[in-house]
Amino acid sequence: MQTGTSPTARALRTLEILRTRPGTTAEQLAEKLGVTDRAARRYVAILREAGIPVDSVRGPHGGYRLRRGTRLPPVSFTQNEALGLVMAVLDGRPAATDPGDLVGSALGKVIQALPEGIGRQAAALREHAAAAPDPGAAYADPAVTSALVDAIAARRRVVITYRSAAGNQWQAEVDPWAVVVRRARWYLLCHSHRADAVRTYRVDRVLAAEESAVGFRMPEDLDPVVLLEENLGSGWAFPTRVLFDAPVERVAPWVGPAMGQLEPVGVAEERCVLVGSTRNPAMYAQEWLAAVPFDFQVVGGTELREAVATLAARLGAAVSGPASGDGAGWGSGSRGE
Repeated sequence: MQTGTSPTARALRTLEILRTRPGTTAEQLAEKLGVTDRAARRYVAILREAGIPVDSVRGPHGGYRLRRGTRLPPVSFTQNEALGLVMAVLDGRPAATDPGDLVGSALGKVIQALPEGIGRQAAALREHAAAAPDPGAAYADPAVTSALVDAIAARRRVVITYRSAAGNQWQAEVDPWAVVVRRARWYLLCHSHRADAVRTYRVDRVLAAEESAVGFRMPEDLDPVVLLEENLGSGWAFPTRVLFDAPVERVAPWVGPAMGQLEPVGVAEERCVLVGSTRNPAMYAQEWLAAVPFDFQVVGGTELREAVATLAARLGAAVSGPASGDGAGWGSGSRGE
């Protein structure tokens, strides 16, 4: 017998079986569902209670079948599946609460296609959920993403038109290996023939992608996520080298792959060094290094050393004056008291 499956899920499975195999008997249905004959009849009853016309025919050629002419939605969701879908969409794209948004419009069509009871719950969730906009959000063009995915599947090179963060625009012929989603951003992992090296491009900055007739061979044992992480931490304009007064296993949870690679240092490996590169030393110092709770020293990278010195001076200035006592005048109002 099956365990851990909800009655609603089994009822939907029953619907799928009757849709594809009209005339299924209670015994056959029970076998496919892994339940008793009595439970199988109960799931048929659940469908009937939901307004789905299921007829039963007696005799040697009898069984359950959907009434002729019955029209069903193309996709069936349980209530939890439908709500989970809406939540996932709003989590990744807060603007989807607006029906005028591209994804919001698509979500509205999905909700309209749901059975009335489930659709009502999904619509209520969408209407009453408040999704805070992400100021750093960058959405990839679905048409461009589709063109890249088609080229990956066909193993065809593409010529991309790309605009960098600085506004520079160029074209590059690449072998598209994978499209990878990382922290709500979409990346194209590829081999660039312009640079003759592995490159990672933000898909939201790809203005156009034109598939060529030239094929390519996918690298063996390719792990797109691992290679993307490694590539994000290398090849940038400013090299970085940071020595931590702690072993690799303690520092590693605080260091993302985009920061570089950790290597043990010393005979006992009681310290480690982080070797990488960055295009934004100030961000590297303020957002990444400052969050690591271990003593460190920047031993390589002039630009990073300057960025850390600037950050240290600013923080030092914040506490250089005398304390103001109890902080009267700042945030002294009550908070719900």
